Amino acid sequence: MPHPVMIEYLRALSAHTGVGMASLPLEACADMLGLDGLALLLSPGSRKAELVQSYGKRTSALEDVQQVQGQGPSLDAAQFGNLLLLPDVAEALAFSTLRWPGLPSAIEALDVRAVFSFPLRIGVIALGALTGHRTRPGPMTTDQLADAFGLADTIAQITIATAAQTGLPHTPLLDEPGLHFAEVHQATGMVAAQLNIGIDHALIRLRGHAFSHGLPLLEVAREILALRLFLDDDGRGPGNE
Repeated sequence: MPHPVMIEYLRALSAHTGVGMASLPLEACADMLGLDGLALLLSPGSRKAELVQSYGKRTSALEDVQQVQGQGPSLDAAQFGNLLLLPDVAEALAFSTLRWPGLPSAIEALDVRAVFSFPLRIGVIALGALTGHRTRPGPMTTDQLADAFGLADTIAQITIATAAQTGLPHTPLLDEPGLHFAEVHQATGMVAAQLNIGIDHALIRLRGHAFSHGLPLLEVAREILALRLFLDDDGRGPGNE
């Protein structure tokens, strides 16, 4: 039987009359799963996963550090369909260091001690990921895992159904258009044009600057869009040696 949280959400979906789908009740979902935060990432049109909804004061920072480094459980789950359960980030250090060099220490610095990423897939179609975290270590219970799998499956079904109905390959679970990292894409395009390089290389420049200066990727993007930061051919800002 569906969890009461999901029953209420399905009722909200059936009564929703706005653009797209009704937003997920992520706070209630996090409580249902015993988590301190949840992030919903979607991969519109097979592009890179984007954060479209979040709950929890550390969630945006956790996703941002993965975007800065271009690696992490959320991105792996979204891109490759991997289920990644890290009940203790410290104990997973050896594995994570091999898979995501430099990321575990950055996650621990956020006071995040456990991360759980569930892929959103329909067959071979990758749709995104649902990533939760806790500030204390420990595995999810069997019931919590069952609810998480059910929630991920429900989101995947809704996402693919909405895309098929609307013909729009983006943000199907948001009432208003726009992705959390839209400004990153805009800044990436600006850097690509300024330096006459490809989009992928421009994003690497942004990530490199954010990583080397200990800044959120979104903050660097906003500085570039506001014309307060210009990257040179090495990805450095003015005055950096």
